[in-house]
Amino acid sequence: MLPSSALPAAFHRLAWSNLTAQSAEQIALAAAPIVAVLALGVGEGETGLLQTALTAPFVLFAIPAGLLADRMPRRRLMAAAEALRALALLAILVALATGSLTLPLLATLGFAAVCGTVVFSVAAPALVPSLVSPTQLATANARIELARTVAFAAGPAVGGMLVGWIGGAPAFGVAAALSLSAALCLAGIAEPARAPAPRRHPFADIREGAAFVLHHPLLRPVFVTQFIFNTAHFLLLAVFVPYAVHRLGLSAGGVGTVLSMFGAGMVCGALLATRIMRRVPFGTVIGLGPVTGFVAALVMAVTTLVPSPLLVALSFFLLGAGPILWVISTTTLRQSVTPAGLLGRVSAINILSYGARPLGSLLGAIVGGRYGADACLYLAAAIFGLQALVIVSSPAVTIAQQPAPQPA
Repeated sequence: MLPSSALPAAFHRLAWSNLTAQSAEQIALAAAPIVAVLALGVGEGETGLLQTALTAPFVLFAIPAGLLADRMPRRRLMAAAEALRALALLAILVALATGSLTLPLLATLGFAAVCGTVVFSVAAPALVPSLVSPTQLATANARIELARTVAFAAGPAVGGMLVGWIGGAPAFGVAAALSLSAALCLAGIAEPARAPAPRRHPFADIREGAAFVLHHPLLRPVFVTQFIFNTAHFLLLAVFVPYAVHRLGLSAGGVGTVLSMFGAGMVCGALLATRIMRRVPFGTVIGLGPVTGFVAALVMAVTTLVPSPLLVALSFFLLGAGPILWVISTTTLRQSVTPAGLLGRVSAINILSYGARPLGSLLGAIVGGRYGADACLYLAAAIFGLQALVIVSSPAVTIAQQPAPQPA
């Protein structure tokens, strides 16, 4: 990776904001199902429904967020999103402290917090190309993802330990404070001015962004692969906490520690990403993530026969290490082949693939509630296999190097 000093100061502030925002998200996401299981006594079916509520905003608000990101300052939009998330997390804290928290209330406030996550996730990749040069895109994306991986590594463990040691309220309080810190980091960024977007009907803008992705020979298979990946990933996550507690005998802290191996894998992948992308053909790097995800799912399925926390930890490590290369390489691809005026909407279409998350969570609620966690893990492995097949049979894996950037 290039030394961080090669990147401009405005980008550094964005990277710090991303780190604190992602940390807030991971702590809250880790705490929510643990609180639901241990404090509210819910099982596989109910945790699947909670995960559905925590992922639905990616379907409902990604496109509106993309439209806003192409029509207003992205920095301001992201700061407002973090403020919304902080308010929702503080409301959960108050409900816990007063003993009034219920599963529907937790799902509703979690839904509001994730709306902030969606807006931040759409606007941040669209902002990066305006802060760095085209030759720095891969390095900048690796830096952004490294910050995110630190959050994935520490967030679940911190969330699990806070819930296990002193209750759920401190976990949500820490997450709210981190969201406010993310908004403050954004305040120091001088975002370059953009030409005003032409005044058109919102549906025309949506069609333009969707058509660009769905007709592009490289972006279309990337979108399909990511959609399938998210389905499988959140099918697995929907049942993992009760599976870990009841079948593997893990405590709240143990669940958080095992989940943190996902972040540890991401850290390793992000640290090596730029070096790998310099030595391995660009398209090969794109294919590595989905294939590694499939291997990770097979390892997790084996734990139904050999219930070892070490195997679970290995599965989450692989699930983080390989796919982080996917995120960095496909984000760089998207930023390179997309005109600047479309970046917000194309980013939103990409985030819309996260709409598979509630589908996966709902599938976990149905299959887990009726057939148990084992069936969910086997089904997840099959779906992970499908997403690997889609990308390795696409032209995206044949690209030799990063495409030249498109004009504004």
